[in-house]
Amino acid sequence: MEQLTMLLSGFATLFQDPWTLILAVFGVAVGIVIGALPGLTATMGVAIILPFTFGMAAVPGLTMICGVYFGGVYAGAVTAILLRIPGTPAAAATAIDGYELTKKGEGGKALGVATFSSFTGGFISILMLVFLSPILASFALKFSAAETFALAVFGLSIIASISGSNPIKGLMAGFLGLIIATIGLDPMGGFPRFTWGIPDLMQVPFIPVMIGLFAASEAFKTIGESDIAAKTAVALKNIIPTRETFRHIAGTVLRSTFLGAFIGCVPGAGADIAAFVAYNEAKRFSKHPENFGKGEVLAVAACESGANGCTGGAMLPMLTLGVPGDAVTAVMLGALTIQGMQPGPLLFRDHADKVFTLFAGMLFCYVIMLAMGLGSLRFIGKLLQMPKSVLTPLILALSIVGSYAINNNTFDIGIMLVSGVIGYVMQKYDFPPSPVVLALIMGPMAESNFRRALTMTGGSYDFLWTRPITVGFLLLAAASLLLPVVRYLLARRRSRAAAA
Repeated sequence: MEQLTMLLSGFATLFQDPWTLILAVFGVAVGIVIGALPGLTATMGVAIILPFTFGMAAVPGLTMICGVYFGGVYAGAVTAILLRIPGTPAAAATAIDGYELTKKGEGGKALGVATFSSFTGGFISILMLVFLSPILASFALKFSAAETFALAVFGLSIIASISGSNPIKGLMAGFLGLIIATIGLDPMGGFPRFTWGIPDLMQVPFIPVMIGLFAASEAFKTIGESDIAAKTAVALKNIIPTRETFRHIAGTVLRSTFLGAFIGCVPGAGADIAAFVAYNEAKRFSKHPENFGKGEVLAVAACESGANGCTGGAMLPMLTLGVPGDAVTAVMLGALTIQGMQPGPLLFRDHADKVFTLFAGMLFCYVIMLAMGLGSLRFIGKLLQMPKSVLTPLILALSIVGSYAINNNTFDIGIMLVSGVIGYVMQKYDFPPSPVVLALIMGPMAESNFRRALTMTGGSYDFLWTRPITVGFLLLAAASLLLPVVRYLLARRRSRAAAA
């Protein structure tokens, strides 16, 4: 096969250049640090490192950028599992069950599963990028505003599945998130909505809201609680998953990887959407869906393999069509252009040797990420051995710094603290925070593409039932939304009948 020959040639070229290998290791290390810090996303890391590549050759510079990208997507899960602080938006899905496993004393197991799932998902997605790029790119090309709207609606329908034992409360929380998502500039007209004359509300910063709901609210909750340091220290010894655990998660990891790669192909979708969709599908296929939300290792495996599977998928439309799949690949699109490698169908004809050497570098980055992740987890895990009198102020400090670092704006700190209070009240009354985050991600995507689709059809709603991909996603959304609600109502009815 021609692609395999080119890939082997790329590896030969890669290992002849030690400088490229050093930059790959450096990029992964930087990505892990950035991804683990609340508020510093993989997109920000790539944007920060981009100027340093201007004087480099194409392959070394792009390989370092890929290392930052892959390490950033993975490392968000570390603080999400240990401290319930999602380092990246995608890790908000991992935090649902990952932190519950930590509370059970199985934080080490969750971290190990997350690391291996991230490696597997990312490594396979890059192999798919190498061998299946023409097929997947042609399918992604069929997505217009109508299909992207339907995908966003399907993402929103997952709210009922990630809401724990009470999907009604989850839907209420999701509705709150949709209301918050309407604050800011209108996506089509550009006029302000619900800003009350405050310029800082022209665009509600998503990251401070997420940090407040997950991190600050947890800090408020832990004030006055007893320490769990000894329990956690024991749990973090079991980082390498057992053979039984590998067998248990294998099917979920493979399914979520392919799902994440597919979602990554869709321009505008990203790792956060892939993580939540993978979570929902893992729950749908599970023999014990009632365990999700209570500390299910399959959920961690699904979220991480889905999010990292998205990395290779997001590069498919960027490299083959010149259309970035997410915010990170939009930055990488600029990096390729600066290096004189114009993305598109001619890229593989004019720069095939560089492209396949870059593919080899991407695979090398994931191997380094696996080794570096496993090697650093024990040291990172020592955070939880600190007493809560130290850990709680540290979480609040990280939350404040992470919120401020995005825009260097103290207003974002206020948003984070308000969101933390709201998250604390939601926890107290058993309202899940994850639907709010999902609604903030998917709401604007659904609204803007719905209105764009209406503009393209001259105001006609025909696209809702005349486009097959759109119809398929909308039917999946209806099933995903209604089935958990129906199951919950039937369970309540049976319990009441039994009590009577």
